[in-house]
Amino acid sequence: ETVEWPLMRHYEGAAQGRGVAADGWRVCLAHSFEELRQPYGARDVPLRDVLRHVGLALRYFRWWVKKTFIEKKTAFIDLLCAVPLQQIYGCPLGGIGGGTITRGWRGEFCRWQLNPGLYHYETVIANQFTVCLRCKGQTIYQQVLSVERPSSLQGWNWGYCGHYAFYHALYPRAWLVYELPGQQVVLTCRQVSPVIPHDYKDSSLPVGVFIWEVENGRDEDVEVSIMFSLQNGTGAKEDRSGGHWNEPFTFHKDGERVAGVLLHHCPAVNPFTLAISVWEKAGTGVTHVTAFNPVGLGREVWQDLLQDGRLDSPTGKSRPTEKGEVTAAAVCASCRVPAHGHKTLELALAWDMPCVHFGSKEKLHLRRYTRFFGSEGDAAPALSHYALMHYEEWERKIEGWQNPILENSQLPSWYKSALFNELYFMTDGGTIWMEVSPDCCAEDLQGLAGAGLSHLLPVLREYGRFAYLEGQEYRMYNTYDVHFYASFALIMLWPKLQISLQYDIAVTVVNEDVQPRQYLMCGQTAQVKMKNVVPHDIGDPGDEPWQRVNAYLMHDTADWKDLNLKFVLQVYRDYYLTHDSLYLQDMWPVCQAVMESELKFDTDNDGLIENGGFADQTYDAWVVHGASAYCGGLWLAAVCVMCKMAEVLGDTEIQQKYLDILNKGKEAFERMLWNGKYYNYDSSGSDTSSSIMSDQCAGQWFLGACGLDQGEFEVFPKSHVLSALRTIFEKNVLSFAGGTMGAVNGMRPDGVPDTSSVQSNEVWVGVVYSLAATMIQEVSGDAAAALTSLCSFDMLMVLFPLVQGMVEEGFRTAEGCYRTVWERLGMAFQTPEAYREKKVYRSLAYMRPLSIWSMQLALERRAGQAPAPAQLPQGCTHP
Repeated sequence: ETVEWPLMRHYEGAAQGRGVAADGWRVCLAHSFEELRQPYGARDVPLRDVLRHVGLALRYFRWWVKKTFIEKKTAFIDLLCAVPLQQIYGCPLGGIGGGTITRGWRGEFCRWQLNPGLYHYETVIANQFTVCLRCKGQTIYQQVLSVERPSSLQGWNWGYCGHYAFYHALYPRAWLVYELPGQQVVLTCRQVSPVIPHDYKDSSLPVGVFIWEVENGRDEDVEVSIMFSLQNGTGAKEDRSGGHWNEPFTFHKDGERVAGVLLHHCPAVNPFTLAISVWEKAGTGVTHVTAFNPVGLGREVWQDLLQDGRLDSPTGKSRPTEKGEVTAAAVCASCRVPAHGHKTLELALAWDMPCVHFGSKEKLHLRRYTRFFGSEGDAAPALSHYALMHYEEWERKIEGWQNPILENSQLPSWYKSALFNELYFMTDGGTIWMEVSPDCCAEDLQGLAGAGLSHLLPVLREYGRFAYLEGQEYRMYNTYDVHFYASFALIMLWPKLQISLQYDIAVTVVNEDVQPRQYLMCGQTAQVKMKNVVPHDIGDPGDEPWQRVNAYLMHDTADWKDLNLKFVLQVYRDYYLTHDSLYLQDMWPVCQAVMESELKFDTDNDGLIENGGFADQTYDAWVVHGASAYCGGLWLAAVCVMCKMAEVLGDTEIQQKYLDILNKGKEAFERMLWNGKYYNYDSSGSDTSSSIMSDQCAGQWFLGACGLDQGEFEVFPKSHVLSALRTIFEKNVLSFAGGTMGAVNGMRPDGVPDTSSVQSNEVWVGVVYSLAATMIQEVSGDAAAALTSLCSFDMLMVLFPLVQGMVEEGFRTAEGCYRTVWERLGMAFQTPEAYREKKVYRSLAYMRPLSIWSMQLALERRAGQAPAPAQLPQGCTHP
């Protein structure tokens, strides 16, 4: 493809012979996103639309002032100081739960998430790669590999021409290709992070590796040096707090040597060490500068490199910085590349912040990687060595995971790019992965509540505690109504982390928090957490997560209708995919407790719960009255899986109880909501109750993922499901923005978007991916039955299109979101929760789009790769 837009769908053949993958996300560095900012420049839903009543606005403002100026903490949702859109981001560096450093598509280091759940959005100009070429003892070319022209370090040669460079991303790897103008030399920087499915050691490491492939097209040898410079800190004001210092290091192990510089950053809370290093193998020279001023002219470093392609390599530590002073360091890798030859230079970036406090500073937490590298704060050299020695193994595993999907010619390239690149949020979602002490007990976790979960401690001791934010702007950990969608990425790729997360939720369910709190939306005071109710979230990184849950205070979530149901559905889905019978047995009493709590919402005893006339589910600004397609569908799906779990566990009494409820509820659901084409939004009879909700089949989506969507477990008539999905495709997809932006949440039957709330008029990217998965997993029941009774090849070919169901529609629906976010809006690696047709988006870098992995599960199920339904081992019964 020609480069007409800054963002390309894929980059097949873009850099043949340079190790670049075949599918991903591409951008030419010559372009910027300036032309995109005008049509899509608005940052968020106007505050007046979100805070629709004066009283609420005043309550929020009062709370914001108290939080910001009195408590001096960051608001968990800051509607007054939102994060601005910057169309600059690329693949983040680092594994899961150790913090991340994001490198932009122009090569800059521009987003920092080292303190748990907190972000610093700053491009640190000193953090650069510089190339020096020498022939016959003379330097012929020296250039900072950046298109920037900054006001600092003006003694360096800036302004690399972007027409000669291309960025490619396929998470967790990225490629920057530089064709050095006039030099007949091509550099390809391959960036690798250890994000590897089913790996619970290396995937936790806070490291990234840069493999520089050098191709010499000249008729003579060339000496190539790559200098990696880095500022001590993250570009925040604490970089100038004083007391920071650098020192050179070498690390030998197993006959291999790594050398570089350690940058010790010493704030009062959460100190850390950065390490830049080079694999000093045969033919590779390593030199360094221990300290230089990153806000000065930088001439001494530039001239040092220019003179001989090496740095001076002073010994000893640098002096600690004074208050107001900043410092930086650099490491340089050099090699000789023969004429028309090829060489490789490997550099690493590691960071070691082993012990962390959250905002309350009450408890000290150890990150997961400390199990393998210690918690003394001296692990950066060992981390650097380990990363450089193991990156090839990581890449083999990453390719073994990704290649079957990348090489599947039946899958569109945009899907392959979206599937892997949306996984950036697994590491860059404020993600924390903490160790649990081997000698801790249930009381240490959440009081006596965990005592009934027999496998709780073994799971948490072995796999730790995992949490990620709802979004980079919505800072609540493990927001459960949203995790419901995103959880497919966890259960498919790191199932033990999903199991661990579920155990943490289960412990909170049976706990009770009697602390009162005023809720902003209604001004009422209520209990923070009710017993036998699933929490909205497990806490604010600015407070003490796990210790104090439900940071969200826009509503009293004890009356939300979807949280309990989503817990039950995930329990069975997890068991179905993992066959973990101990997990199912532990969760069974918790599932019974939350479903018993949910039963109170069936006020007329018709087997179907009712919504309460306020925002009481994940669409927390879209009011629902009476029976609803969304919550009602989730309820019936949860009742169905209760029946199935009871059957698996041999609990006939509970099975019969929920079978009776299911039979009543199905009849009520169809009678009250089915209108002949789709399920109405709710049963209230209001002006908008007949709206077409794109998420109306959420219950069917989850049942399909669990293999419970047909035969005796067919909760929703197959013909109704297909009719509803086709209506959604016709109205919410094709009739919205010309069918190019995914599915709008709510659409009126006449083809006009539902504007009754700020959320009904939005597209939610994660919901669209789950809708696409629902379409893909649906197969016409009549056609499937016919196929089983026919043997003729000709007849099979006739019926094949019917059996395909809505695969094409599913891909087209999801494609609209990918094209909008990654291409038209320039929101790469910051996929928002929502956008509207024109000029508005909301909540950058959000959890829910990880639901794209449910599309992959649906595809695998169609291909016969999904696991067979699990059964308990012989002799196991329910507790």
